[in-house]
Amino acid sequence: MKKLITFLLMNLGAFFVAVNVHFFLSPNNLATGGVSGMSIVLNSLVPGISIGLFMILVNIILFILGVIFLGFQFGTKTIYTSFALSGYVWLLEWLVPISAPLSDDILIQLIIGQCIAAIGMGIVFHQRASTGGTDIIAMILNKYIKIEIGRAVLFSDLAVALSSSLLFGPQAGMYAFFGVILNGLMIDYTLQQFNANKEVVIISQKSALIRMFIVGELGRGATIHTAKGAFNYEQKEVITTILGRKDLSRLKNYVGKQDEKAFITVHNMNEILGQNFKRLA
Repeated sequence: MKKLITFLLMNLGAFFVAVNVHFFLSPNNLATGGVSGMSIVLNSLVPGISIGLFMILVNIILFILGVIFLGFQFGTKTIYTSFALSGYVWLLEWLVPISAPLSDDILIQLIIGQCIAAIGMGIVFHQRASTGGTDIIAMILNKYIKIEIGRAVLFSDLAVALSSSLLFGPQAGMYAFFGVILNGLMIDYTLQQFNANKEVVIISQKSALIRMFIVGELGRGATIHTAKGAFNYEQKEVITTILGRKDLSRLKNYVGKQDEKAFITVHNMNEILGQNFKRLA
């Protein structure tokens, strides 16, 4: 069942990204990086081949280059998702052909499209996969030129955006540059929403009761360590736990009733790996 859900979510995420490419990026000639951006540029040079087909061909070439220069380092999820994305774009071109932008306002289309794509990418990344593409170029640059992968992805996407400015004019190029930056920001924000867990640190005189509530009522684990206050050097117990939003609300209510002088800090977690959370490998 878990594998089926993962498969369906990967397809849903790829479909969202395909919607952005077909309805928002392609009609406005916005090559915002990645295989889709490269395919939009190539389609302007060879209009007889659809963007979806170009995406399939570019992915094949990139995977071949990846195997030659890197070996077979790509998970089956990434391979599947990259070709699923290409296939969905091809399918949308056939089922819902579009020859003109949905609106005269390019900026609002770019923002809405990138938001939809970011949700899709977030879903795909949450399944421990990616859409491939320029990630392979980034890995090659990282191996042979020692450029950090994140920076290499940004450089490759900006190179695609630059090529679009040469073909479609400076306005389209500037929108494409903005789209690259917006895409990265939106993906980071979307992934943070998927990971709703918070690290909670509690200092209280009623630490024993709070520990029992966390373990017994919330069914979560916690770590307890000893600390000393800076003013009076008093020894205290510090409880650290990881909770979702709902359990965090219950815990705050409970602590407030037990100890009004308790000290609580809550931290956003970008990623949590290990026991009861995401697998390390």
